Amino acid sequence: MEQLEQGSVEQLEHGSMDTLVNGCKADTDAARRLAKRLYHLQGFKRCDVARHLGKNNEFSKLVAEEYVGFFDFTGLSLDRALRTFLKAFPLMGETQERERVLIHFSQRYCQCNAEGVTSEDGVHTLTCALMLLNTDLHGHNIGKKMSCQQFITNLDSLNEGNDFPKDLLKILYNSIKNEKLEWAMDDEELGKSLSELVDDKSDSGVKKVTRIVYSSNPFLHIPLASNAATYKHGVLTRKSHADMDGKRTPRGRRGWKKFYAVLKGTILYLQKDEYKPDKDLSEVDLKNAIRIHHALATKATDYSKRPNVLKLKTADWRVFLFQAPSEEEMLSWILRINLVAALFSAPAFPAAIGSKKKFCRPLLPSSTTKLSQEEQLRSHENKLKQVVEEVEEHSLHPPDRNLKSKETEEYRLREHYLTFEKSRYDTYINLLKAKLKVQTDDLDKIEASLFSSENDESYLRKTQSSPSLNQGHLSINGKAEKEIVEQKC
Repeated sequence: MEQLEQGSVEQLEHGSMDTLVNGCKADTDAARRLAKRLYHLQGFKRCDVARHLGKNNEFSKLVAEEYVGFFDFTGLSLDRALRTFLKAFPLMGETQERERVLIHFSQRYCQCNAEGVTSEDGVHTLTCALMLLNTDLHGHNIGKKMSCQQFITNLDSLNEGNDFPKDLLKILYNSIKNEKLEWAMDDEELGKSLSELVDDKSDSGVKKVTRIVYSSNPFLHIPLASNAATYKHGVLTRKSHADMDGKRTPRGRRGWKKFYAVLKGTILYLQKDEYKPDKDLSEVDLKNAIRIHHALATKATDYSKRPNVLKLKTADWRVFLFQAPSEEEMLSWILRINLVAALFSAPAFPAAIGSKKKFCRPLLPSSTTKLSQEEQLRSHENKLKQVVEEVEEHSLHPPDRNLKSKETEEYRLREHYLTFEKSRYDTYINLLKAKLKVQTDDLDKIEASLFSSENDESYLRKTQSSPSLNQGHLSINGKAEKEIVEQKC
């Protein structure tokens, strides 16, 4: 009987000629039965739940509505309700699927708390903000942590054009700060690493680009990925130029410091003096680590005090300068950082619904994309098209000279953001097209092909953020370099 019911569920999910209507036929009774079994884990594991709730068809929407109906959030604060919800199952799947599940959570929370201080859109905005705040505060202290005031400022005017109550935001911030969000896991998952990766070498030992797979909380990754592929390593000298949100780094922390850099997965580890295996990474090494999802590396053409300097701008708009031992190494670092970011950065969350007067960058998840390389390319192309349209629309409405300085600054910030995003997606698209054209995952071959095709603008468009690449590079040989190349100050 259970096998027959399971087969019916699969037919409803995947569709057949007589059941499909926009994906699946709306069958309320079947949805209610499936939701009950998912909630009580009757014939299902916790990791099965999200995929039944997050699909974009009518049947999955019905299942999700029935499933969240088993939760009673009446009288609970938003953070406590979210904790209860996340303990029931791991929120897995593609960004869009997780987004749909969180929308259903937000709707149910509002049903249980009809007299709340905000709308469904407001609750959803806060929910996404809490997930990202959780990553920022508990992600093994990578970079400067978001302050309560920054959290409040980031949510300005996003409550349907109004501000959320500051007291509410302070309570939510302190709740996440004092107690991180816990993610439900099946028993057999508890012994697994927080991040897993398929073998990064072929039988010939050639380094290849491989998909990164995270089996736990996609909003919180411990940056000690022992099984992740190493895409590049070598000596780099770092200078912190800007902290989170582009705020200028205080003078006392801007000095140049030498590190042995290891690009492993989507994390750039900066280790002191020489290469260390993962088990020897210190807390200081982890604090120096940089996530490169949604990042962009460019040649620092506006910095002339040192040669061979690249600029790295991260998803949270921190800016670092790195000096490489040679121009060839600098260009190789730029290529590999951008290629890894282009391949593995998950699509951004949709912009929060609210006032457009207050500029706010979209949420950029640190989780790894589940899209194929071809789908990832299409996703980047669609995003670039959207950005180009926004640039054109933005240029049609320049600020009035008589406007207040704050509104003029908002216009300038949005313009700067859109210009940067256009360059970033231009770079990602050109690199993915080049990689797909050479039809290989061998990084050395990809790099050699790009270096020898510098005049082909379909590969590397010469924009502000996509420097031309000259021939020549130092290949990865899989061995750690022990000698530190001395640099002149």
